[in-house]
Amino acid sequence: MRCLGLCCLLLRVFAASCTELTFELPDNDKQCFYEELESGVKFDIDFQVIAGGNYDVDSFVTDPLNNMLYQERKKQYDSFSHTTAMRGVYKVCFSNEFSTFTHKIVYLDFRAGEERPLLPDMNRATALTQMESACLSIHEVLKVVSDSQTWYRLREAHDRIRADDLHERVAYWSIGETILLFAVSIGQVLMLRSFFSDKKGTVAATT
Repeated sequence: MRCLGLCCLLLRVFAASCTELTFELPDNDKQCFYEELESGVKFDIDFQVIAGGNYDVDSFVTDPLNNMLYQERKKQYDSFSHTTAMRGVYKVCFSNEFSTFTHKIVYLDFRAGEERPLLPDMNRATALTQMESACLSIHEVLKVVSDSQTWYRLREAHDRIRADDLHERVAYWSIGETILLFAVSIGQVLMLRSFFSDKKGTVAATT
């Protein structure tokens, strides 16, 4: 019970300093997210475009004085790490202003601060009990599992959207081919009828 309680406590602590979200970014639009951080805090940003157009967005990060910390154009995915030099509100923005008719779906993972120790005396030069060592091992495995699940969810969403888009294009192409086939068939029938009508008119005139 002690091990399970400690693991659950750390998961709650870690979740409080981590934000994951998936949002829609319309065409000709920009969305920004704000986070107030203390000085000397390290934060990490991971993002990926999972749907829309060429799967790319412009992105940038600024500090409280509006100095540019990170800026990239038309990126499908990227990561950025930075340690704050001052206290204030930091801004993370994503822009789709270069696109005139396609909206994007973007995944963002924002992590700030250092992970707290699982055990209060973990940083001291003391030996860990077998139960405490088991807690640490379970916690590390759970972090790997969580990261893997996130990666697989992104891949599944990305592939599903691509498959839906391909299915829609194939359906439209099939409908277009069907309409074209009917049009060609009707045109051939009308052309053949015109040939027979011309022959009948010629025979009647000769008689």
